[in-house]
Amino acid sequence: MLFKEHKWVPASSMTDVFKALADSNRRHLLDRLYQTDGLTLSELCRQLNMSRQAVSKHLSIMEAANLISCVQEGRHKHHFLNPVPLQQILERWVSKFANHQATALQQIKQRLETEDE
Repeated sequence: MLFKEHKWVPASSMTDVFKALADSNRRHLLDRLYQTDGLTLSELCRQLNMSRQAVSKHLSIMEAANLISCVQEGRHKHHFLNPVPLQQILERWVSKFANHQATALQQIKQRLETEDE
């Protein structure tokens, strides 16, 4: 069975994560790994309009940012999505803004309901 432990990303490395996510080709590769985890380079190259070398370079950048992890099995290297850095982005950036907006919307709703009464 193929398995690679996912590592927590230090806050100082989050810059690498954001840089890796900035490229649409890398986001597309992450989407592919989300759909089917454990794909090889050959499998990832299918349906892409990129050279094998370009895909390999994108995978290296994502691996350095800890967005993917790899397991070598014989001649094949399988790539796995690492959800930990994305979860950290959600917790650190998205959720605090979403919570603030949800609170503000709840307060507006309560005011409007009070005015209607």
